[in-house]
Amino acid sequence: QVQLVESGGGSVQAGGSLRLSCAVSGSTSSVLAMGWFRQSPGKEREGVACISLEGGYTDYLDPAKGRFTISRDPDKNTVYLHMNLLKSEDSGTYYCAASRSPGLYGCSADVYPYWGQGTQVTVSS
Repeated sequence: QVQLVESGGGSVQAGGSLRLSCAVSGSTSSVLAMGWFRQSPGKEREGVACISLEGGYTDYLDPAKGRFTISRDPDKNTVYLHMNLLKSEDSGTYYCAASRSPGLYGCSADVYPYWGQGTQVTVSS
């Protein structure tokens, strides 16, 4: 089993920055890719960014391009999401997820069987 714990959410003014962290524990050797997803009230969950843990390849969905950066620290079994130039529409619950597949598959949630509990991000304009 794989356990994921997100942290780093909070409230920030529009234009500000946040760094989300996702600590991975358990059967970490089976995790080959990680992703960040978000969900706002009344909206479907959407992918934000994903990263392969072996090659460090990344993929970003439209909401994140140019503003967010996903990174990993193998020594800490932690994946980060650096978010800059935040907008009110970035508000929502952010989830990290782990995949046993090395491919990024466009950050499709279908390949992520392990999920964290989420961390709340609120951006005020």
